[in-house]
Amino acid sequence: MTASPATPPTPLVDTPQTQVRLLETHDARRCSVGESPVWRPSQDALYWVDIPAQTLVRYELSHARRTEWRLPERVGCIAFDHHGTVLAALESGLFAVTLHEPPSDAPAPQGTAHTRLLAAVAHDAPRMRFNDGRCDRQGRFWSGTMVQDAAAPHPAGKLYRYDTRSGLSAPVVDGLCTQNGLAWSPDGRTMYLSDSHPSKRLIWSFDYDIGDGVPANRRLFADLHDYTGRPDGAAIDIDGCYWTCANDAGLLLRFTPNGRLDRKLALPAAKPSMCAFGGPGFDTLFVTTIRPDSAGEHDGYVFALNPGVAGLPEPEFAGTL
Repeated sequence: MTASPATPPTPLVDTPQTQVRLLETHDARRCSVGESPVWRPSQDALYWVDIPAQTLVRYELSHARRTEWRLPERVGCIAFDHHGTVLAALESGLFAVTLHEPPSDAPAPQGTAHTRLLAAVAHDAPRMRFNDGRCDRQGRFWSGTMVQDAAAPHPAGKLYRYDTRSGLSAPVVDGLCTQNGLAWSPDGRTMYLSDSHPSKRLIWSFDYDIGDGVPANRRLFADLHDYTGRPDGAAIDIDGCYWTCANDAGLLLRFTPNGRLDRKLALPAAKPSMCAFGGPGFDTLFVTTIRPDSAGEHDGYVFALNPGVAGLPEPEFAGTL
């Protein structure tokens, strides 16, 4: 099938530093809860998930083409191994997902997904699922759990590590309401974690043992009560600065490695959920968003911007799923 060339995206927001635009230039669709953007250089494509829709989405930039796969449970986050198999954190555990492409002549490309359980998790409360997650610089997969009803604080969430040698770890961090914000410094020796529940709004940093994959010396990195919004998903740039989506504030906030806020970028959606660097030079920042009940015009779309600094490739899972 020959795809029509992509048309230039229309700018939505201008700031002194950057210009925010819609990612999808054709057939753009809104997510209920967009999350976990991952750039795949070999495909010139961005993947992300829509959590309540149980959907994995791919958008190929060079073809302006969208493909979707439906998964058996709500999906919080994804990573890839070097074969292209997806490691997906769902409600009941971690799964290996093999994606099958739709027929080339399908009018609305919908592929099929084969899932295989890697590790089940025993939740401490009803209606829990995995949320934010990614691989560390060495390729270990990390993700945390949360109670899906976030109306009241319920600190049953826990952070886990998964690798092929040891499987799913015991909880590494507990007492989390809405686990979020996982990221690692460029050298891998600092780990970041946040709790985005309105009652928390904190980002922590840890010393990280790159040999054993063990975080230590937890300390406060940023308290978003001092700013605006809640700290949601995050990304690290090549300068080691931490970009967090300020949910409810419609902002991206960049903190230097010593925890100082040095940049603030406005978005056209109130609830950004996670950001990730990608594009040919990893100089594009992709941002997923949430569509609330009282949605604005742009809530739920995926955006792209060039903030003037590059990021790092997303590490693949070390091992074969």
